[in-house]
Amino acid sequence: MERSHVRLTPLDRLYLQRAYDLAARGLGETAPNPPAGAVVVARDGRIVGEGYHHRTGSAHAEPLALARAGDAARGATIYVSLEPCDHVGRTPPCTDALLRAGIARVVAGAVDPTGHGNVARLREHGIEVEIAGDARGRELIEVFSRSIEVDRPYVALKMAMSLDGAIASAPGVQERLTSEEARRYVRELRIVHDAVMVGAGTVRIDDPQLTVRPPHARGRPYLRVVVCESGTLARERRVFVPEDGYLPTIVLAPDGARERLADLNGAADMLFVGAPGAERLDLAQALKALRARGVASVLCEGGPKLAAALIASRQVDRVYWAIAPVLLGSERAAPVLAGSDLAALGARVAFDRIEMIGPDVILSGTFADV
Repeated sequence: MERSHVRLTPLDRLYLQRAYDLAARGLGETAPNPPAGAVVVARDGRIVGEGYHHRTGSAHAEPLALARAGDAARGATIYVSLEPCDHVGRTPPCTDALLRAGIARVVAGAVDPTGHGNVARLREHGIEVEIAGDARGRELIEVFSRSIEVDRPYVALKMAMSLDGAIASAPGVQERLTSEEARRYVRELRIVHDAVMVGAGTVRIDDPQLTVRPPHARGRPYLRVVVCESGTLARERRVFVPEDGYLPTIVLAPDGARERLADLNGAADMLFVGAPGAERLDLAQALKALRARGVASVLCEGGPKLAAALIASRQVDRVYWAIAPVLLGSERAAPVLAGSDLAALGARVAFDRIEMIGPDVILSGTFADV
C-alpha cells in the first residue's frame, strides 16, 4: 500500500491513537483474527461512535462504531487501526457498512496483510482514504501478520538472566532473578498469547503453574504446553492441575515417547508428532501441530535447551530478554541458552523496545537474519 501523500493532522493522530487503544482491548480474544478498533468523528469534531473487535466471530470494530454513531456517521471520518475488510467471512464486509453509513473519510493505521482490504473500492465511491502505516498499527497486528507468513503459531520467547548471562548459580537450582514487577509483566504477556510453553526441565525444577495471576477472565480459554523430548514427567506437577478458564495442558513429545509418558494419560492432552518411533522432536513440525489445534501464538518461557533449540531451528519471531541487576558468575552457573550451536546461525536481534520494569531491564526485538 502506497504511503505517499499521507495527510494527517495532529487531531487525526489523536483519534487514530484512540482507535489503537480500543483495538488493544481485544488482544488475546480475537485469534486467529487480528484485533481492531474504530472511532467515528462527526464533521464538528465530536466522537459519535466507538467500537472494537471483541472476539472471533463477533462483529468487527467498524459496524459496532457505526451503529453507535447512527445518522451522525453521514459525512463523518472513521479512524480504524486496520484497513477495513472487503470479504465475506463470519461477518459481512466492513466496506459495505462504511458505504451504507455515508462515511466521507477513512483513516487507517495499517494495511490488512491478508489482502482482504479494498481501499480502491472505497475511493471509487468518493471516500477519501489515508493509510498511516505507523509503528503502533503494525505492532497490534504483528502476531496475526507473522503467523500468516510462516504458517505456524507466532512464537515469542521470554528469558530471564543475570547480568553475566546465567539463569541459576548451578544446574537444577531454582532461583528467582527478576523482580515481582518483571514477573507481573510476563504474566500480562501470557494474557495476549493463545498458549504459554516451557520445556520439561523447567517443569521438573520450578514446578510452575504457568497461569495468569491475579486471574484475568478471558473468553478464549488459556492453554499451557510442555515440551518433553526426553525423560518423564510426574502427573502431580502443578502445570497439570485443572484450572478454571484453562484447557487441559498439552504435552508435546516425539512419537517414540508414547510408552515413556504413558503415566500422563488422563492428566494431560498428549500430542505426539513425528515419524513412528521418533525419539527427537522436530520443533517446526510440533508448532504446526499446535497450529492445527487452533493455536495462533505461543509465549515460550524456557528453559535454556528449549529456547536455544527454537532459535537454532529459526522458530522464534520475537524475544523478550529480562536482565536482572545481579551477578551469578561461577564455573557452575547455568547459562541462559544451552544445547545448540547458535554461532553458526549468524542471527542478530533488532531490538525495538527497551523497558525499565522495576529494577530490571527488558529488551525486546525480532531476529533480523532469521
